[in-house]
Amino acid sequence: MKAIYPALLAGAVLLFCNHSEAQRRRRAPNTNDTISSNYVPSAAFAPLYYTSNGNDYHSANGSPGPKYWQNRVDYTIKANLDTVGKTISASENITYTNNSPGALPFVWLQVDQNTYKEDARSNFPTGVAATQHTNGYEFESVSLVQNGKAEKAVYVVSDTRMQIRLPNKVAANGGKVNIVIKYHYVIPGNFGNRTDYTDTKNGKIYEIAQWFPRMCVYDDTRGWDTLPFLGSGEFYLEYGDIDYSVTVPWDMIVAGSGELVNPQQVLTAKQIARLQQARNSDKTVMIRSLDEVTQASSRPVNKGTLTWHFKMLNTRDVAFGASKAYIWDAARVNLPKGKKSLAMSVYPEESAGEKAWGRSTEYLKGAMEHFSEKWFTYPYPVAINEAGSAGGMEYPGIVFDGIRDKGLGLFYVTAHEIGHNWFPMIVGSDERRFAWMDEGFNTFIDVYASDAFNKGEYAPKRDGEYAPGGGNPADEIIPTIIDPKAPTIMTAADAISERYRHPIAYFKPAFGLILLREQILGKERFDYAFKYYINNWAYKHPTPDDFFRSMENGAGEDLSWFWKGWFYNNWKLDLAIIDAKYVDSKDVKKGMQITVANKEQMAMPFTVEVKYKDGSKQRMQVPVETWLQNKAVTLSFPTTQEVTDVYIDPDAALPDVKRANNHFVVK
Repeated sequence: MKAIYPALLAGAVLLFCNHSEAQRRRRAPNTNDTISSNYVPSAAFAPLYYTSNGNDYHSANGSPGPKYWQNRVDYTIKANLDTVGKTISASENITYTNNSPGALPFVWLQVDQNTYKEDARSNFPTGVAATQHTNGYEFESVSLVQNGKAEKAVYVVSDTRMQIRLPNKVAANGGKVNIVIKYHYVIPGNFGNRTDYTDTKNGKIYEIAQWFPRMCVYDDTRGWDTLPFLGSGEFYLEYGDIDYSVTVPWDMIVAGSGELVNPQQVLTAKQIARLQQARNSDKTVMIRSLDEVTQASSRPVNKGTLTWHFKMLNTRDVAFGASKAYIWDAARVNLPKGKKSLAMSVYPEESAGEKAWGRSTEYLKGAMEHFSEKWFTYPYPVAINEAGSAGGMEYPGIVFDGIRDKGLGLFYVTAHEIGHNWFPMIVGSDERRFAWMDEGFNTFIDVYASDAFNKGEYAPKRDGEYAPGGGNPADEIIPTIIDPKAPTIMTAADAISERYRHPIAYFKPAFGLILLREQILGKERFDYAFKYYINNWAYKHPTPDDFFRSMENGAGEDLSWFWKGWFYNNWKLDLAIIDAKYVDSKDVKKGMQITVANKEQMAMPFTVEVKYKDGSKQRMQVPVETWLQNKAVTLSFPTTQEVTDVYIDPDAALPDVKRANNHFVVK
């Protein structure tokens, strides 16, 4: 035993020497450390990005947890449109089901028409108050049916919210309460923005939305979500079935969300036959032509009123348009696995023509088929594009677009607004808090819809929502990134000023997903993860973390550095070539040493390209892990001949704030 000790000691000394030598090698001065840079690796890649763990309601993998719950609301509404008084009067019966694990002593409703009142909170956020007003909702009665007992409700209205204080709590795990509300309100004119009426040659067009009190969401995230409707932040609603009837003068057409269930009472035999033809036609079929608009024979009766009855299942809202001026056409929509839907357009004479709304149904059908094939099958029997003065507003199964829209502009707005049926109508995120989860996602899917439609007729997408200057999106987003006053993507919707609304809620999140798909994850991995998110959260209520976790788990990447830099901050990216030289100046085939610095705080993977003397090119992909420890890195590039130029990000696909230093001339 004693004889072993000297050997062990010698081994220990040798091990210590080797370890010390390794330490000296690791700690050797790095000339790259002297390169000036604002990049801090520890900030970009700090661990513990998520502030809370997954739980029984929202799993760590981004999916709904095993105990996820969601309340339900079903509506039956009978409404009358008075074209003389410009009013809606209605009776609404709400069946509210409490699936939460706790009893509810009160419930909250959204009463959005109150946003048009003179003292509404929506007059104040922008600093410019509205100049035209209505009295908002005028409630005739509010009553309850609970446990078989009917009684008058005790309620309080606060701006665009109504609280009903219940005599008995709504029981947990399936308890129900019925709320019956009778009300009326004056329809806002053109100042309504999302809901209005406007004049046309052959009669007024009414666009009716946010037209009935709707239940606020009660969820596991914050309980009752009672943010007021201030105008910019849109909607967060529960799912259920909506059965609604609208009584209008005999000469009006009603185009509504869902399926018309009494066509025999409100359409002519010819119109019913044409609709059946359209259900079997990929070409647009005219249901009511321009000539027929002014013909009394285009209506089944010529006096009094007609009641149009619609039903829409598993939806969060409904809206409708009504006018005697509507031209009406339709075509079949071909969905995956042999399913079908129907695309329809209604528009006035002013919008007619093949260069305008005559192609609306073609645009609507094309977008629906693309989104269904690529992401998630459209679930409803009908989709409608309606022409009015709202000029770009979305509701389940119906969109309101502009009377004067035509050509490229009409295609873009049609694709974008019907795309909202995927985000947030199917994937039910909270628009009022997180505008990017519907506007950004929808703009993202629009980019590829533009590429796909009619072999790229309107590609690439370049409009007010995405690269409005018509150039390279990676360049056009830079002014927003470097603007010290620009808010971040995670800013509350109503806190984003109009100047930044499109850049921050639409463009930047959409381009962020483009970067994820085309530069960071690759198309196959991104698409799988994105569809994992969509399928898990269809008809449910995801949070931002659910999206972030879904993408990370579905794609198998820790993307916290990206969420942090792109969504929670406006970190700049500036990659720069510092030097490029041969390993052996006498033998160019021994390769080249290329030094690249990250000059700002955003990290990204990137491409290095060398251009050879004969004009050929060679590329190398460099992963984001390059920046885990380094502000600058020297890459070994295996060259095969003399190099004339070196480029990083040769396709200008990254939002690099200083492209001039992305090119290096080899001397």
